[in-house]
Amino acid sequence: MNSGGGGSVVGTIIYLAIIALVLAGMWKVFEKAGKPGWAAIIPIYNLIVLLEILGKPLWWIVLLLIPLVNFIVIIILSMELAVCFGKSKGWGFGLLVILPFVGYPMLGFGPDKFTAPAKSA
Repeated sequence: MNSGGGGSVVGTIIYLAIIALVLAGMWKVFEKAGKPGWAAIIPIYNLIVLLEILGKPLWWIVLLLIPLVNFIVIIILSMELAVCFGKSKGWGFGLLVILPFVGYPMLGFGPDKFTAPAKSA
């Protein structure tokens, strides 16, 4: 019997729904941080805006383009983003690695306020 590929259609719909949920959460996170929400949906530019939000130098974008190094840098950025919303660094690690489709909407649509990171000397 031929299943007609219905499973792949359902899987694709679920995948797209998860992506939409993460992007909606990121959009709201960017807005809470005083940046335009639409920046969350533009590849590469969203990373530049994230660096601005977290007060990191623009040259860090190079680190995000280096394989393997980028994983470490994005984990650091996620942990710092969580701290800016009053969450723990562990929560930030989970934000990226475990459940971004839960974490970003919780930050974006939740009651937590954004607090800009302290400027380093």
